[in-house]
Amino acid sequence: MSDAETPERPFVAGMYDYALGGTANTAADRAAVERIKEVSPDIISSAWANRGFLQRAVHRLATERNVRQYIDLGAGLPTQRHTHEVVAESRPDFRVVYVDNDPRVIERGNEILNGVDRASVILADIAKPDEILGHPEIQRLIDFTEPVAILMVSVIQFAEGSDDHWALVRRYLDAVPSGSYLVLSVPTADHQAEHVVDQIKQVYARTPTHGTAHTRAEAQRFFDGLEIVAPYPGAEPAVTYVGLWGAEDPEAADDEGNRWLYAAVGRKP
Repeated sequence: MSDAETPERPFVAGMYDYALGGTANTAADRAAVERIKEVSPDIISSAWANRGFLQRAVHRLATERNVRQYIDLGAGLPTQRHTHEVVAESRPDFRVVYVDNDPRVIERGNEILNGVDRASVILADIAKPDEILGHPEIQRLIDFTEPVAILMVSVIQFAEGSDDHWALVRRYLDAVPSGSYLVLSVPTADHQAEHVVDQIKQVYARTPTHGTAHTRAEAQRFFDGLEIVAPYPGAEPAVTYVGLWGAEDPEAADDEGNRWLYAAVGRKP
């Protein structure tokens, strides 16, 4: 039996689903999240802040920047308003391709997307961009002569087949035209106690994808050469905490869970 078929092992997609109140998770997924909550109770608010960032960024790109095409890398289990649903509210001509390496995600995604011709879900490893970019469903749905939003929301840290996360992100950006966008968030240990980080690492060590935290400077590097979008009115165009991006009240949004991840949206000139 493969890792992907072993129910006793927690998977990141299932853990995230459970943290967001979903039902597409196993006992192992739930136990892993509960163990993290023992040392970091704000893991739930962190998951919601990250999900909110994705939805707010997609909404702004669809409504304010007229972006209709999205490649959602490491999409995870489709919990709480899917990307194609957010885009469809303002762009009925949307095109969305979800990508994940967990067969459970693909099975659930195909059920949800049954009859939705403008969206698809494919099984692939984000560390293999050539395979993804050349995939028949990507070629069918995505027009690379028009702007494309590359969504990498709390996923690049799991690209363990790549020794250079920044080069990997650049490979995807090189494939899309001017006017395209990168929507990216990454976990950080910058503001966390070492013993808390160590215990969380032990939990993720049981999953197939262990993950790597990034500093603010490292998060900023993902946007080198891009025009960063100001996260909210009056803010500087810079990397910020995930919950602050698009927040109506940034001060109220700045809680402990919010500080587990950095995020930004950048436009390719």
